[in-house]
Amino acid sequence: MRTSPALRAAALAAAVTVLLPITACSQSGDKEGPDGPLAANAAEASSSGGLASQKLTWKPCPAPSAAQGGGKAPTPLPGDTPWECSFMRAPLDYAKPGGGTIELALIRARAKSQDKRIGSLIFNFGGPGASGVATLPAFGSDYDKLRAGYDLVSFDPRGVGRSDGVECESDKQLDARFETDGTPDTSAEVDAFVKDTKTFAQACEKNSGKQLPYVGTTDAARDMDLMRQVLGDKKLYYFGISYGTELGGVYAHLFPKNVGRSVLDAVVDPTQNNEQSSLGQAKGFQLALDNFTQDCADRGDECKLPGSSSKEVEQGIADLLAKLEKKPIQGLGSRQLTQTLATTGIAAALYSKQTWSLLEQGLDEADGGNGALLLALADSLNGRSDNGQYDNSMAANTAINCADSKQRFTADQTEAKLPEFRSASNIFGDYLGWSLMACTGWPVKGAWETPDVSAPGAAPILVIGNTGDPATPYKGAKAMADALGEGVGVKMTYKGQGHGAYNSGNACVQKEVGGYLLDGKVPAAGTVCK
Repeated sequence: MRTSPALRAAALAAAVTVLLPITACSQSGDKEGPDGPLAANAAEASSSGGLASQKLTWKPCPAPSAAQGGGKAPTPLPGDTPWECSFMRAPLDYAKPGGGTIELALIRARAKSQDKRIGSLIFNFGGPGASGVATLPAFGSDYDKLRAGYDLVSFDPRGVGRSDGVECESDKQLDARFETDGTPDTSAEVDAFVKDTKTFAQACEKNSGKQLPYVGTTDAARDMDLMRQVLGDKKLYYFGISYGTELGGVYAHLFPKNVGRSVLDAVVDPTQNNEQSSLGQAKGFQLALDNFTQDCADRGDECKLPGSSSKEVEQGIADLLAKLEKKPIQGLGSRQLTQTLATTGIAAALYSKQTWSLLEQGLDEADGGNGALLLALADSLNGRSDNGQYDNSMAANTAINCADSKQRFTADQTEAKLPEFRSASNIFGDYLGWSLMACTGWPVKGAWETPDVSAPGAAPILVIGNTGDPATPYKGAKAMADALGEGVGVKMTYKGQGHGAYNSGNACVQKEVGGYLLDGKVPAAGTVCK
């Protein structure tokens, strides 16, 4: 069973946390007063050790590295527009800009007409931990319309992929880690879970300890402003998805006067800490599962899963997971499908309505003793390639989340939280509840309880919420728009399924986003697309 490259890329782009965890529209000719970007650039160049004047050398892109997920070199876009890659140097520690540097991997596809070019549209696809260099080409055709005004640009954030990717455990160790029971029921299982968590943190410190303090979201936001200057843009034009919305909000807070046309899609709630976010995800994935099981029940005999109602279909899934808890089944090769890996596979398929058919097939086959498809789905979210190699998305996700969040939980504290998680989701409650311990024993203290994204004076930022989003629940969009501030956050709603709105292909969403990014037409607050 081969993992679908499209599903693999979608899972990387979708994950918010590892499931273990306005003023008038800015135009392309923005005027610069005494406090405008050029006045700020002198200070910014100083804080980046003079690196704002560096020149990038663009070359044909190689095949993605193992840390980026592997695969073949990206194919040209329509019209034979090639993908080009480069590296940008940034300070490792912005508090010491004259010290050591880090190289950040970049990718771009140039605008269709340089005469009509507005600037560079920078993408972050989320995770944190997703390689933008690998993901942007995978979704390039979805965003090709935006090349009418922009070079499409993405990057591997610090600690990700080719940007000095965080290294923790070996492929063999990661296989063993993902086979560990992620929902321990006995004291022995809890001890094994805690030991595994601490062992992983120790491996990260041993292999990447020097960079762990400098991979947080604030540093990544500063990298984006340096990138803006190096690319020659007066403003940052930005498209953030999933965790990329949090990064975009933090950028807006730090550099409000440098915000250009920006879109935040599949929005992280900036008012929630890690515990609240994980609980929100439990509810979000339960909602997505409810929609999946209701669709199955509505199709009657056409659905392969047993049950005549949504609740009966879900009970069948719960029964399957209970059987896997007692006895795993054959998966891929010598690997078995455990309860935890099956739950991961179910979660992976709920990121998009397009993969519901795979979920239905995988559950049906697993009920018959064949766990290959559900295991392949789990691999897509865990970052495991067909050849047994893992990308570094798991390591980077943990490193970035733990550099950001102050929250640290003991096993006793986690167990005390489980009833609330179970109440939120019968299927995902324990799974996401135990993910609270992801930063236990982490060698770096977190920066915040919640990020500050207030951005008074920034240009309008379009904030899109999807009512059926499992990973970033819909209410996060309003929370982000409110937190950005009056006149800055412009909330828009997509009534759909899956993680994100623009990549759903919905014509209304794409028209509104394109109208803003390309023509500067800010959608009316409260716009709804169906």
